Amino acid sequence: MKSIKPILRTPLFRVTSLNSVSVLTKIATGLVTSKILAVFVGPGGMALVGNLRNFLTSVETISTLGFQNGIVKYIVEHKSDEKELQKIMATVFISLIAVTLLLSGVLFLFSDVWNKLIFGSENTYSAVIKILALVLPWYATTVFLLAVINGLGQFRSVIYINIFGNILGLVFSIIMIWQLHTFGALLAIIIPPSLLFFAVFYYINKEIRFFQIFSLSLFDLPIIKKLSAYSLMTLVSSLCGPLVFLAIRNNVINTLGLEQAGFWEAMNRLSVYYLMFVSSILTLYFFPKLAFATTKKATRNVFKSYYSSVFPVFVLGLTVLYFLRFYIIRMLFTQDFLPVAGLFFWQLIGDVFKAASLILGYQFFAKRLTMAFIVTEISSLLLMYGFSYLFIGIYGIEGIVMAHALTYLIYLLVLGVYFRKTLF
Repeated sequence: MKSIKPILRTPLFRVTSLNSVSVLTKIATGLVTSKILAVFVGPGGMALVGNLRNFLTSVETISTLGFQNGIVKYIVEHKSDEKELQKIMATVFISLIAVTLLLSGVLFLFSDVWNKLIFGSENTYSAVIKILALVLPWYATTVFLLAVINGLGQFRSVIYINIFGNILGLVFSIIMIWQLHTFGALLAIIIPPSLLFFAVFYYINKEIRFFQIFSLSLFDLPIIKKLSAYSLMTLVSSLCGPLVFLAIRNNVINTLGLEQAGFWEAMNRLSVYYLMFVSSILTLYFFPKLAFATTKKATRNVFKSYYSSVFPVFVLGLTVLYFLRFYIIRMLFTQDFLPVAGLFFWQLIGDVFKAASLILGYQFFAKRLTMAFIVTEISSLLLMYGFSYLFIGIYGIEGIVMAHALTYLIYLLVLGVYFRKTLF
C-alpha cells in the first residue's frame, strides 16, 4: 500500500483517472450511437457518415487555422504575463473569426458542389453543408477557448467539458438518427460541437474576462508569424490526412462497393474510440510537458513516463479487444457487420505502432520542427494511399488495414531514427 500511495498522488494519475471517466463516457456514447447507426442506416449510410467526418475534419482545421497546439504552447509560456496573454488571445480570436466567416460563405454558396464531392451525385445533402456553414463560427470559437483553458493548465475543466459534450452529442444523435435516419446522422456530426460553446464559455469566463479580447488594438501580427509554424503543421496533418482517407474510401466504394466501405468505417469508428485514451492524455498532459521541457534529459523523461505508464495499458487493452471482437461487433452493430471481424488483426497492429509513434509526433509541435514534420507526415500519407491502392487489388477490404499497419511501422521507425539522440 505504501508503494501505491505515491503513484495515486501524482498529477499524471489524477489526470489519467479523470480522463478515463471522460474517455469511458465517450466510448459509451459511441457504442450507443454506433448501434443506432447500424440499425437505422446500415453499412452504406455509415460510409457516407465517414465521408462527412473526413471532410469536416479538414473544414474545422481551416476554420481554426491549425492554431490549437500553438495556442497551448504560448499560453503555457506566457500565462503569468497578463498583457502578453491578452495579446495572444485577441490576435488568434480575431484571425479565426475572419477566416471562419469567409469559409462559411464559401460552404453556403457552393453547397451543391460540396455535396457532389462528398456524397456523390446520387445523394442530395446540400442542406447539411448549409447548416455546417451556419454553425462553423461557433465551433471554431469553442476550439479556440478549449485550447486556452488547456494552456492555462485547467485539465479538469477540459475533461468536464468533454464529458458534457459527449452526453449532449449522444442525446442529439439518438433523436436525429431515430427521426431522420441518414440525414439525421449527418446533422448529429456537425451540430453538437457548436452547441458546446456555451459550456466552454461558462468555464473560460471564470478565468478570463472574455469580452476584453475583442479589442482590435490588441491585435499583434508577430504573434501570427510565430504561430504560423504550428498552423502549417496542423494544416498538413488535418487537411491532407482526411482528404487522403476520403480518396481511399471513394476508391473502395468504386471498386468493392458502398457496403465494404461501411465495414471499414465501422472499424475506423472503433479505432477512434480506443485511441482517444492515448490521444487525450497526450494532449492534456504530455504535450504541455514536452513544450515546457528545455533539455534532452527533460524530454527523455517525458518519453519514458509515457512508454512506461500509458502505452503498456493501451497494448493490454487492445489484446483483450481482439479476443472479444465478435462479441463487440454484435453488441455495437448488427449481424450484417460481422465481416468487420476480419479487419481487427491488422488494424490493432497498426494502432499499436501508431500509439507508440504519437508522442514522438508531438515533439514536432513542441519544438516547432516544421519541415521535418511536413516531410514525415506527407510521406506517411502517400505510403498509406499507395499501399491501400495496391493491397485492395490483392486482398480486398482487408488490404486497407494491412496498409495501415505497414505505414505506421515505417513511420515509427523513421521517427525513432530521427529522435534517437533524445530517446537514447
